[in-house]
Amino acid sequence: MKGFATRDERGATAVEYALMVALIATVILGTVAAIGGGTHGLFTQICGAGSPFAC
Repeated sequence: MKGFATRDERGATAVEYALMVALIATVILGTVAAIGGGTHGLFTQICGAGSPFAC
């Protein structure tokens, strides 16, 4: 019974952390993809308006 109470769960913890990292990366990529198109249009408008910034 003593071995049961001190079971090693490092492998399960590593899998849980890997799943959390994968979920966070997916959310970040989705957010960047969603915002990226909008910012590209904004910069295109700024450059097309004859701004003094190098485009």
